[in-house]
Amino acid sequence: MSLLFERRTHHADLPRAAGVHVLGQRHLFPGAGAGAGGLPPLLRPAQTVTERWISTHPVRTGETGLIRHSDDGLWLYGEASLPVPATGTALQAMTHQLYADLFRTLHAHGGRHLLKLWNYLPRLNAALDGLEVYRHFNIGRQQAFLDAGAAAFDGAPAACALGTAGGPMTLAFLAGPQAPRPVENPRQTSAYHYPATYGPRSPTFSRAALVTLAPGHEMLFVSGTASIVGHASVHPGDVVQQTEETLRNLRAVLDAAHDQTPARFALAQCAHTVYVRHAADLDAVRTVFAQAVGADSPAARGAVYLQADVCRSELLVEIECHGDAPR
Repeated sequence: MSLLFERRTHHADLPRAAGVHVLGQRHLFPGAGAGAGGLPPLLRPAQTVTERWISTHPVRTGETGLIRHSDDGLWLYGEASLPVPATGTALQAMTHQLYADLFRTLHAHGGRHLLKLWNYLPRLNAALDGLEVYRHFNIGRQQAFLDAGAAAFDGAPAACALGTAGGPMTLAFLAGPQAPRPVENPRQTSAYHYPATYGPRSPTFSRAALVTLAPGHEMLFVSGTASIVGHASVHPGDVVQQTEETLRNLRAVLDAAHDQTPARFALAQCAHTVYVRHAADLDAVRTVFAQAVGADSPAARGAVYLQADVCRSELLVEIECHGDAPR
């Protein structure tokens, strides 16, 4: 495989092995003030965590509009960070411009295909000019997909969108040479088919995306997943039941992926990021998660927990993950 993911806790810079090239990386910092950098603060582990997408091929870097990107000839990683404007229409326009530059970047690199997107916005659930920040974001994002002729509904990439207490709006993405195969969850309405109750434009993502890493090997990117059945949030106010429901949804997504590939993915082997709205709920969420995947599993040992707002104000936890497996 030419693309690998690693996550390490550390107190100093990570050494770079010979023949390994960093395609993209981010540092997750513990502490209440970490959100100022555009990423949610790390609740657990207590040490700084570095996540890296690494390649066995040399990497070239550059910029296209607002996007800083790295490319190894197959895989493309990009990111951007910018202040959030003070009005809803300006936020929509900025989101549209950010995603338009993303699609320009893909085009400039031979038409790469989006696989996974990470979005972080300050005050995600707050009202801005009478509409929630997340809903303004969805308007600008979907329009950019449509204007670029990209799949905004069936065939959209995997994604997550979380809220921070402050700081800039941050985007990161991973793209590859082949279009991903979208995976939906039979327990949930596809996000891009949500009724207008959830905003003027629906969210633009698939529940998961299957990607061929190399002949005979696949990766599954699972979008941010929460306690939603059909299109409705369930178990309001109960973080334990919401975590259990979220895990049921994750298992359903993996089962749906297995209908499309002979590769077999297991929650206990995936790399998980767990977003918790209230820091006081951390221990309860960790306990449920560890019981579900096994306390000594790679998933439980390697999971990172971040404090973040979730796409709906009543949702208390969200989990995203990815894993690779042979066909």
